[in-house]
Amino acid sequence: MRRRGMLLSAAAVLVASGARADGAAINIALRRMLAGEVDAQRAALRDLAIPSAVPGLIAMLFWLEDPIYPDIVAVLTKVTGASPGPDWFDWMVWQQDHPEYLPHIGFDVLLADLYTGLDPQFSRFLRVGIAHTIRLEEITWGGVKVDGIPALDDPAVLTAAAATYLNPDDVVFGAVIGGQARAWPMRIIAWHEMVNDVLGGVPVSLAYCTLCGSAILYDGRVQGRNQPFRFGSSGLLFRSNKLMYDRETNSLWNQFTGRPVIGALVGSEVQLAPLALVTTTWQAWKAAHPTTTVLSLATGAVRDYAPGVAYRSYFASPDIAFPAAFTDRRLAAKDKVFGLRLQGGVKAYPLTRFAGGAVINDRVGLQNVVLIGDAAREEVRAYASDGEDFTATGIGHLTAGGAVWQIEETALRGPNGRTLARLPGHIAYWFAWAGYFPDQF
Repeated sequence: MRRRGMLLSAAAVLVASGARADGAAINIALRRMLAGEVDAQRAALRDLAIPSAVPGLIAMLFWLEDPIYPDIVAVLTKVTGASPGPDWFDWMVWQQDHPEYLPHIGFDVLLADLYTGLDPQFSRFLRVGIAHTIRLEEITWGGVKVDGIPALDDPAVLTAAAATYLNPDDVVFGAVIGGQARAWPMRIIAWHEMVNDVLGGVPVSLAYCTLCGSAILYDGRVQGRNQPFRFGSSGLLFRSNKLMYDRETNSLWNQFTGRPVIGALVGSEVQLAPLALVTTTWQAWKAAHPTTTVLSLATGAVRDYAPGVAYRSYFASPDIAFPAAFTDRRLAAKDKVFGLRLQGGVKAYPLTRFAGGAVINDRVGLQNVVLIGDAAREEVRAYASDGEDFTATGIGHLTAGGAVWQIEETALRGPNGRTLARLPGHIAYWFAWAGYFPDQF
């Protein structure tokens, strides 16, 4: 991978800022690499052939181009004895698996200055001494500035009848809260990746990471805080997963886990609660929820919301776009799974297990569950089963112990008013799930 002129311009800003006392020797050498001609760069490299400079050198592979690029790779190979490949991507994946190569003191200075050179707004998230629970050296730039992927805040919605722009097979993300149903079409969400909305009186944030294929609906309310969280897209990534940020504290959050990982909220034990969300088709959702509302095309942004336009080439490719290590090859990197994270355990189910429609009775951690899915629509719902053994009966119904249960969006409804609650789960690409939850399959 080679970087573009925008990166080199940002690097010039870094050089002009000068070195700082902490970690000065390595930072000075790295700045010399960013500023100098190739002979000066090679001279600087001689001072960087040490283990503590490895993360900084890997960062240089992102920011610099030929002719110095292969020289950096040669030094990395000499210092580490590794040869993962010729590109920044390869070395980033290697770095994820080698946390013993700690960044030098002052790496946060380097990182903050580099990204602030791209966009001054990055200083909201990256600065000297910032608290963090993820490795700063694994943060990557997604190619856009802060809010370059604009969130939708309290977007306009339409009735199902008025949403004539939607096709029957368009993919939507759907939820029911407080008796109100809403659909967020993927053809819109893929351009925005974040929706701050209110459904059934509950403030929610739909966080969609196109790179890892996961749409997760979070409750914006957190116990002990007066105001709900609302989020934007930082433009930064961690292991090919978006880092979203809250607008109250400018902390960065891991989209996949709903936890703050950089900034003021680190160490606060704050975590967002996921809510039940389903991926399905507009036709199926509208049939099940005729009174649903759905996003309007009047988003205030200028985008081509035609089906399949956003991220077309990425969705069609078997390859991931940004570095993320995973070793579990039972599935291909971008095979889709439905994952559950429950008390005491997590588990993923390949969507292929729901081919032709399927009902799966299982146990995840301390919870007996039943999953109902249809791979053709990428649609899976999970419910607590309370030990009942369910079988498919017909559309919208299950049977257990001779009793008929009705499948509803928020619960299974059985005899004598008995209900079994819906459980939050979500779809993701295998590389993302396996990267966070190895061996949970």
